[in-house]
Amino acid sequence: MTQTNARIDEANRRLQERLMHVSRLAAVGEMASGVAHELNQPLAAVANYAQACERLLGLPNPDLEEVRDALRQITAQAVRAGDIISRLRGLTRARESLGELTDVNVLILELADLIESDARLHEATCRFELGKGLPPIALDRAQIQQVIFTLVRNALEALNDRPPGAREVVVSTARAPDGDVLIEVRDNGPGISAQILERLFDPFCTTKPAGTGLGLASSRTIARSHGGTLEHRPNTPAGACFVLRLPPPARR
Repeated sequence: MTQTNARIDEANRRLQERLMHVSRLAAVGEMASGVAHELNQPLAAVANYAQACERLLGLPNPDLEEVRDALRQITAQAVRAGDIISRLRGLTRARESLGELTDVNVLILELADLIESDARLHEATCRFELGKGLPPIALDRAQIQQVIFTLVRNALEALNDRPPGAREVVVSTARAPDGDVLIEVRDNGPGISAQILERLFDPFCTTKPAGTGLGLASSRTIARSHGGTLEHRPNTPAGACFVLRLPPPARR
């Protein structure tokens, strides 16, 4: 009986990991257009600087310093494109939890380019209000970034009915009185309807026509696997606020 229970527990664990990976891939897939736009900028810059090099070298007396400067710009833009791809690969990679001590502010800033690109695509603004003096948290970087990614994506999509100039998402961090680290994602949209509120974190519960309904469910599972919580509360004066609470190692 004990071996049977162990096999069931292992099967459930593997299923949960697969569901979280599917959720992660779905979130990245939904942001594909924003990512394509973000990659297009450095690639266009590389092409422009390469054309400038060709034009400069075609002059009777080319200024080699100008050519070197253009080549340095090509290198910088190529590195920028590589960084974007690297961050995406980190989000989509399925792996075991590593429990790496991490500064959550750094973790969020690594996503800033992708988040801001998606915000522009939704004609919204995204502000970062990152608190100081936060303790390092032992966490799986890719999993927590997935949670933040999912919450921001949901917040942006909740703003579709608001005028473009009035759409705003805020990502903030702070230290709770008990020492836990709080990560909040707030929007000024219509908020969560009463009809869906009780099932908000249930698997396959979604209001999106093409949504999987796994984003919030897997995000709460990730929070709990880190000894934390993921909760919703209404934002003031309007909108929704999702609060990810993560305890430092000493409180687990």
